[in-house]
Amino acid sequence: MAVNSVGAMGTPEAQLRSLIEKFDPKYQKLIRSVRSAVRKRLPTANELVYDYNTFFVIAYSSTERPPDAILATAARPDGVRLYLMHGPQLPDPKKLLMGSGKQTRFIRLEAARQLAHPDVEALIAAAIDQASAPLPSEGPGRLVIRTFGAKKRPRRKPAE
Repeated sequence: MAVNSVGAMGTPEAQLRSLIEKFDPKYQKLIRSVRSAVRKRLPTANELVYDYNTFFVIAYSSTERPPDAILATAARPDGVRLYLMHGPQLPDPKKLLMGSGKQTRFIRLEAARQLAHPDVEALIAAAIDQASAPLPSEGPGRLVIRTFGAKKRPRRKPAE
C-alpha cells in the first residue's frame, strides 16, 4: 500500500520514525544522523521512502520519480549503506565504492561524518552532476512514503 500524505498511519515523518524504531538502538542513532547529514547536503531533494520487509531505503531525488534519484541510504539489520546512482560511471580513484551492480555502487557507513570526507564528498558531487534531473535551487524537499506495511518483521539481527 502506498501512502503519500497524512493518512490512517500518521504523517510521513511518523511513518519514517516507526521504520527507524524497528532497528537495534545503535543503528537507530546512525540512521538518524546519516539522514540529517544527507538532508543538510541535499536540502531541496525529495526523500522517497521504500519499506522492504527487512530493510528500508530513502532515495534522494530531484523529483518524486524514483529514476531521478541521485543517491540513497539503505538501513539494514547489519548497518547503513550509502548508494550512489550511476556508481559504475563515477570517478572513484580511491576505490571506495563497493558492489557490482549495473546502476549503483555503495559505501558502508559507520558514522555520518564519513559523508563529509573529501573523497566521499567528491563522489556525491559527481553523482549530483550526473543526475538525470537537476535538484531544485530552492525550497525544501518533500518526504514521500512510497511503501508502508503494518506487518513487518523486526529488523534486529538474530541472536547468535
